[in-house]
Amino acid sequence: MDSKEADSLSKKIASFAVFRELNGKRPLFNLKLFLEFSSHDSHWPGPDVPAIYGEFVNSLAEYGFSFSDWLKSALAESDNVYVRAVAKGETVPQAVKKNAEAELDILTSLTTLTPASLYSGPYVPVFDNEYTNLSDYYGMRLKNISRLGYGIFASHTMFRLDGDEIVPSESPDTVTMESFVKYESQRDILIRNTENLLSGKAASNVLLYGDAGTGKSSSVKATANLFSKEGLRLIEIRKDQIFSLPFVLGKISGNPLKFIIFIDDLSFSENDDSFSMLKAVLEGSTSAKADNAVIYATSNRRHIVKENFSDRSDDVHRNDTLQELMSLSDRFGITIYFEKPDKETYLHIAEVLAKRKGIEPDPDFRTKAEAFALKKGGRSPRTAEQFADSLR
Repeated sequence: MDSKEADSLSKKIASFAVFRELNGKRPLFNLKLFLEFSSHDSHWPGPDVPAIYGEFVNSLAEYGFSFSDWLKSALAESDNVYVRAVAKGETVPQAVKKNAEAELDILTSLTTLTPASLYSGPYVPVFDNEYTNLSDYYGMRLKNISRLGYGIFASHTMFRLDGDEIVPSESPDTVTMESFVKYESQRDILIRNTENLLSGKAASNVLLYGDAGTGKSSSVKATANLFSKEGLRLIEIRKDQIFSLPFVLGKISGNPLKFIIFIDDLSFSENDDSFSMLKAVLEGSTSAKADNAVIYATSNRRHIVKENFSDRSDDVHRNDTLQELMSLSDRFGITIYFEKPDKETYLHIAEVLAKRKGIEPDPDFRTKAEAFALKKGGRSPRTAEQFADSLR
């Protein structure tokens, strides 16, 4: 590539309007900088050129040093005026469409670049690049936007709330439905309700309650993983973030994807102000509602508001108050009970999990498993898995 070609390509990239955010990402920023340096006469300080080229290649490391893979990922995660209009079913202005088409053609041309076409020197770090028609690729994503999503929701399944920002979970749980033993009927209810959400049918908020270690939280996350390719995402918020529910629902309102808002280990103490906020969301108030989301919460308690004796003696309207507190769980459309397993069920779970881990139960297996449960304070699927792990 001669200096005029480098200068022309650099200016084209710098002029992006629809996909302008890509200019701020390391690979394209470094490529543009390299092209700018390469387009100058030979008197330009030469030592910077190999350093900038090396920085460009280094920025592709996360993508297996594949420039075309990075370009596809960057386009998928781009949150721009074009994709937002398509997602909302709005008419895309002609100027936006023309700019997008032109910029996609320029980006497509970048998939033809090779190390040899960019740079020559004593050592030239290589990168992969496969020709890709990025106009067709982006068109495919737009047609399937309700499954594939856009922005941060394009490349991740699970998210959390960090201050006033929804961010991908650093270590998302990869649990699958196949990893469980027993409790099939409970998970079937969860699956059917989620299928209703995805198909646009009426779906309910769900409370999963029962004994610790029975797989309530894992069932919710396995559901998110099961339907991630169908356009389902999970956003986990802590109990102390319930006041941010309207913000979260507002951020995802109108998004073509479907969302589980997940609240783990939910309970309220006396005079807890966040109680009213959750109540408003569950009742679907106009200030806290999203048609593309459901709330899945877990709790070790059926009545998720703890009662104190003072609730019964001090409140003039104590009967009305207690009724309101105890009925919060009833505002979930579906409640699913996870009870701790009896002895035979627990031992069956332990045996299946042990075999999955390549451990063949010996004659003392059941005795050891029961003793392990007594030491842990009770039987549960979690205890069974811990016992199986201890045998490795």
